[in-house]
Amino acid sequence: MPDPLNSFLKHQRLLVLSPHADDETAGAGGLIARVKAAGGEVYVMVTSVGNLAHFDATGRKTKGKTRREELGEAMKVLGVDDWEILIHDDDLHLRIDTIPRRDLVELIERKGRLATEKTRPTMICLPAPSFNQDHEAVYNAGLTACRPHLAAMKAFQRAVLVMDAPQVSWSKDHFHPTFYVDISGPFLKRKLEAFACHKSQLRPDPSQGGLNAIRLLAEWRGREISVKAAEAFECARFVM
Repeated sequence: MPDPLNSFLKHQRLLVLSPHADDETAGAGGLIARVKAAGGEVYVMVTSVGNLAHFDATGRKTKGKTRREELGEAMKVLGVDDWEILIHDDDLHLRIDTIPRRDLVELIERKGRLATEKTRPTMICLPAPSFNQDHEAVYNAGLTACRPHLAAMKAFQRAVLVMDAPQVSWSKDHFHPTFYVDISGPFLKRKLEAFACHKSQLRPDPSQGGLNAIRLLAEWRGREISVKAAEAFECARFVM
């Protein structure tokens, strides 16, 4: 008997809107893997990738070039149809909140190579607002870009999902999942393989930025719906 979820995902065009490289995999790597396995399309739009001085005792610094290469490897593992980075100005990395929301919305809707007017996604994943100013800015701009319009006027996303992630636990607004995707077995494995590609961003246990944190969160969300592993989302809109 055909899997009803696969039958649904087969016809989807998923766009994952990520503030930085690695957020797309942490939040929706399993969903991406499931959509591709079912035969659907997946596009990833990363807002900014730049030079980064790590906020830890090591004093490490990572070049934007390294993060772009890591992102490319992660996208190969997940097998996405296409991906892009919207902003290449290193001075704006971790300063996306300084861009007027109208300008950021225009990038997402019209100016990006994978803008919603071009890819016309049926599903879109947004980052959850959290302590990170870039995540907050991209969430607000993404939500604005998803405002409902007549389909003839503008691409209409029938499903708008807000992604879970380990860092969301530190936020003034608690994450309340209302939409789950079973990513047991090969889908969790693929998600972890893709996240491991972001080598410069990996942290040792028990950091929220570690590979083990991603696995534990997936297993915990799975237990909430009695499966081995799951990704959880807040459902902002779902039109049948």
